[in-house]
Amino acid sequence: MIKLNDLLHLTDEQASKAKVKFNRDNGYDDPIDIYKSNPDLINKQWLYWRNKNRYFDVGQIAICLVKIRSEYWLLTTIDTVVEELNVLNGINYKGTPLSEYQEYFGRTIIKFHKSFQTQGVNYSTIADELEVCQILPDTFDDDDFPGYDKVNLSYNQLKSILDRGKKDWIAALESQKAVYLITDTNNGKLYVGSATSSYGMLLQRWSNYVSNGHGGNKELKRIVDSESIEYVQSYFRYTILENYNSKVDDAVVLERESWWKNILLTRTFGYNDN
Repeated sequence: MIKLNDLLHLTDEQASKAKVKFNRDNGYDDPIDIYKSNPDLINKQWLYWRNKNRYFDVGQIAICLVKIRSEYWLLTTIDTVVEELNVLNGINYKGTPLSEYQEYFGRTIIKFHKSFQTQGVNYSTIADELEVCQILPDTFDDDDFPGYDKVNLSYNQLKSILDRGKKDWIAALESQKAVYLITDTNNGKLYVGSATSSYGMLLQRWSNYVSNGHGGNKELKRIVDSESIEYVQSYFRYTILENYNSKVDDAVVLERESWWKNILLTRTFGYNDN
């Protein structure tokens, strides 16, 4: 077993001044998705956000872990806390990353069974349980294209994939016509849509949703206009019902789109209006 401290080599004095903050899905956002698209939001906001409890003191070492799944966590930064801002319900600290550990940020996967509720814990009390299970060759990604029948993405996951220009995803989406499903996880409503040659195939169709939240669809635009795009970012998920190669006639795709609307009753109970 390789322990985290086998990499860090913190002295007993340093370890006594170090705290670990565990960041996990809060019911609205999954921090691992946020990290993949904007690491600073995790390392500057999630790490240093204060509600009621104070997590750090100036001079302490702040170790940021983000949950990947089950017992696996990603090390995203190790900072020295340099200032407390006396902010409640906001970013309460400023920190400076420790450059000697930079090579491990975003690449080191830790195995740890978290059995307590608190987010912040003294490093010295759990140091022997923080197992290094993998050091990745590059920054954590975990977004390889899984196959058309396994696509199930949150808005932030889809945006991250497109923003980073993931080659396997781009190649898969740009060549396909499809019937797809958008799910509003806040109220359970569904929207069935189609991607055809007229709309630039699936890649262009989904890029439009990332760009403005509604892709030009009337009912979805009403949501964005009334609730803002933040609603879409928080609650919408995207999956593929059926996919077709570029040679399939658009009329076939549109016929299947209508069939799914009938089966799922999205004209009556969902967001489809035609």
